[in-house]
Amino acid sequence: MSMKNKLTSSLLFWVVVAIILGFLCSRFFPDWLGRVFVTFNGLFSNFLGFFVPVLIFALIAPAIAGLGKGAGKWLGFTAGIAYGSTVLSGLLAWGTGSVLYPKLLEGKDLITNVADPDEGGLAPYFSVEMPPPLEIMSALLLAFVVGLAMTAVKSDNLYNVLDELNHVVLKVVVTFVIPLLPLYIFGTFLGLGMNENFGDTMAAMGVVLLLSVIMTFVVIVLQYLVAGAVAGVNPFRALKNMLPAYFTALGTSSSAATIPVTYESTLKNKVDEDVAGFVVPLCATIHLSGSMMKIMLYALSIVYMASLDITGGQIVGFILLLGIMMIAAPGVPGGAIMAAVGLLQSNLGFDESMLSLMIASYIVVDSFGTAANVTGDGAIALIVNKFASGKIEKHSLDDDTVTEDSTAVR
Repeated sequence: MSMKNKLTSSLLFWVVVAIILGFLCSRFFPDWLGRVFVTFNGLFSNFLGFFVPVLIFALIAPAIAGLGKGAGKWLGFTAGIAYGSTVLSGLLAWGTGSVLYPKLLEGKDLITNVADPDEGGLAPYFSVEMPPPLEIMSALLLAFVVGLAMTAVKSDNLYNVLDELNHVVLKVVVTFVIPLLPLYIFGTFLGLGMNENFGDTMAAMGVVLLLSVIMTFVVIVLQYLVAGAVAGVNPFRALKNMLPAYFTALGTSSSAATIPVTYESTLKNKVDEDVAGFVVPLCATIHLSGSMMKIMLYALSIVYMASLDITGGQIVGFILLLGIMMIAAPGVPGGAIMAAVGLLQSNLGFDESMLSLMIASYIVVDSFGTAANVTGDGAIALIVNKFASGKIEKHSLDDDTVTEDSTAVR
């Protein structure tokens, strides 16, 4: 394959092109044309909302069944790493804010009359509701229950059904979802560029927004340095292989919607196929280190500018609880901040105007936290693979269904 063909068949290439074209076209597209793409995005987003719970169940249930009687151990091991990574990200944000905010935010007033960024956006021509067969958390729990039960009960018939469901679902991913992702990402950045209220939110929290983006990169690098040391791989090469997942998440703002690309990118790091099929969809719902970093930096900036009397114990408690609460809203764009609203009120004493600023600021650059989440999933997969590779029976995924070139846009 020539260099040109290899480049144009790469999902990463088309995602980057979609991001650039989206912002460029937002400068001159008329509203009526922009609404065409916003309408498509609404339909595709609703389809993903319908399809992702099925994808999670189809990947995780047979993967857990393949783990055998030690399934509980590997579930706990993976969940422990994911939760630890999320909490450590929060503690790093606390340390960063404590050091930098006295200088960065000195003399700054708290501006809370920021417009909702969604209100300034284009409206779709129409929408079609596509209710999912079950919620994401329900799909995750059902996959756990069925998968674990299958490790204790000889259930070849049920396993064969789930294995075929696995192949059918991945076929939908390869032939329909992944090829349309660049168009979806184009529409996302087109809509963002044509949003009238985008600049208002950026102006109110500009320095904190920039710091949060930079710190998500720091978190990713630290995760891969640790994963590289544990797994004995070059961390920067492994991180390079995860770039398609990073940029896809940057465009979709959804860990769950990015699962197919995260899985493919993880395989490029020579992670066992079954380990990847188990870890990636699981971590898409429980690993939120990037979201934690952003929420903590935003919250601490408001605490500082509003001179709220918050103790270190309250902040640590907030981080520990937030790491659990965010699992209740996995994979949904902006879901992490909505899960945090109750804790911000009860633990940190935020009022309605502070919450409004938090939500607006978070949504504006939501995708950077999501991109850090899914890229970090690849690091966790490397660590789990070091200990679990070959210990999961190789029958949850099939080379005939997902190949090396399956991320190509056709």
